[in-house]
Amino acid sequence: MTETFTFNLIANVLGGLAIFLLGMKYMSEGMQAIAGDRLRKIIRAITDNRLMACGAGFGATCIVQSSSVTTVMVVGMVSAGLMTLTQSIGVILGADIGTTITAWIVALDVFVKGGVLIFGLPLIGISGFFYLFSKNEKVRFAAMMVMGLGMVFFGLYLMKAGVAPIRSMPEFKDWFSKITPDTLLGIFGCVAVGAILTGVVQSSSATVGITMVLAKDGIINMETALALVIGENIGTTITAFLASLGTSRNAKRAAYAHILIKFAGALWAIPVLWLGMKALLSVLGPESLMELSVIETPGDGAMLGIAIFHTAFNILNVSIFLPLVAVISRFLMRIVPEKPGAEAEHLTYLDVGLLATPAVGIQQSHDEIVRMSETVEEMLGDLAALLKADKIEDQDAKSILKREERLDGVQREVVTFLSSLLSGTVAHDVMDRGRIQLRLADEYESISDYVARIVKMHRKLQRNDGRLTEQSMKRIFELHDRVVAYVARINEAVRKGETIVMGDAKTEADQITDSMKSFRDEHLENFAREQASPLSSLAFTDTLTAYRRIRSHTLNIAQAIARE
Repeated sequence: MTETFTFNLIANVLGGLAIFLLGMKYMSEGMQAIAGDRLRKIIRAITDNRLMACGAGFGATCIVQSSSVTTVMVVGMVSAGLMTLTQSIGVILGADIGTTITAWIVALDVFVKGGVLIFGLPLIGISGFFYLFSKNEKVRFAAMMVMGLGMVFFGLYLMKAGVAPIRSMPEFKDWFSKITPDTLLGIFGCVAVGAILTGVVQSSSATVGITMVLAKDGIINMETALALVIGENIGTTITAFLASLGTSRNAKRAAYAHILIKFAGALWAIPVLWLGMKALLSVLGPESLMELSVIETPGDGAMLGIAIFHTAFNILNVSIFLPLVAVISRFLMRIVPEKPGAEAEHLTYLDVGLLATPAVGIQQSHDEIVRMSETVEEMLGDLAALLKADKIEDQDAKSILKREERLDGVQREVVTFLSSLLSGTVAHDVMDRGRIQLRLADEYESISDYVARIVKMHRKLQRNDGRLTEQSMKRIFELHDRVVAYVARINEAVRKGETIVMGDAKTEADQITDSMKSFRDEHLENFAREQASPLSSLAFTDTLTAYRRIRSHTLNIAQAIARE
């Protein structure tokens, strides 16, 4: 074996695999950008109905073209509280069926005379020009999707070309002969090899595709290929497991459910392969499938047989475990019980798993912004009760100040999440929504700062035995009520996604400013006559200024959602 041969083998196989994986990524991102709204609708359609959840998992996987992405997204959504454990198991089962589509994309080579894989480079070339030079966003993302498909075909073509000479190499034949499933131990060995390879690559689509290419060229026999496919279904669970590290216990349960279902599927499939291999090959073997008019070579028959087996195995596995979703959920609740205080506090429900699906991630970050708006309203409500009390209790003041500190942390988490989300390939509407949400997070955090400032000023006044006059407190409450109503109105627009709010928002903001100036002028006129303490005067004017700042930041929110 010459050095040139070795180099060509490694270059073609590794290069082809990299192009294949990159193609899968481009297909996923392109389809998500085009079908983002559909993906959100699919996720919203998830209910406790296990068939609906399974259908949602299948549909989401068809869109993102990767069961690994879907299961990582599911783990993230469970961690984020968007989905229950029972629902997540149904979605994972649906994703197991959806992932078989990639094998059928590879199997297209069987049905196209001359082979569909040779069209990979032309597809990349044609779609690449549209992607590079088109100014229409939808055209560019559609081109990205097609370019990804071309890269999948071209990557497989390179791998096929790289492994083809192995057929004439006796040392490789000897090596592959050592992992044949002639015995029960041999089947376990093949399953382990498939699981390990998929765990390293983190894509069962890639390893199933490689298996189909090896079987087509006769490098591995059909028995080995079927055993490898079982292992490759196990190996794909590593991605969800890694995504669950550091998340909530419920998210861990979702990842463990994926592992449990795949391992349990292998446990019934291995005896079937051992005891019924001859029966399987009589139906799915290359010689049997060559009776079909579309099959011309044993290699084509092997590819089609693997695609059929991969699909049939996953459908049968889902059929077995779908009725047991509630049982699996209860079992996981037992083996992974809650441990109060054992987990670090999560300030938000955001999860990095949602970065894989921007259409879902951007909606989840919107929900966090809504939670920030609700927290601000609660703080303003508690502020009114605190100011009306004869004495400001430390516990009440600390409650407001603690929420202000919490919103500081929430803003940081939202900014970090959105920065990561927007750094990827996302559609223009996702980019636009993300930028607006970054601005809203900053504005709500600033509002909480001024609420805390009012609390601190009045606590300082109380510690120095100062008091505001009855007239001054009356003016503060008048301004407070107007500001609270204003904040509530704009928050409602944020929750409902209203964009036409600027007319009323600007008018109301101007009226609040006029009231604030009027109250301040009235105070200055009375200051000298009543001989109020400087600290009391400062507390009153600073409170008015803080409310005016809250009004300004709320107006900024209105401008942001109105795209101004």
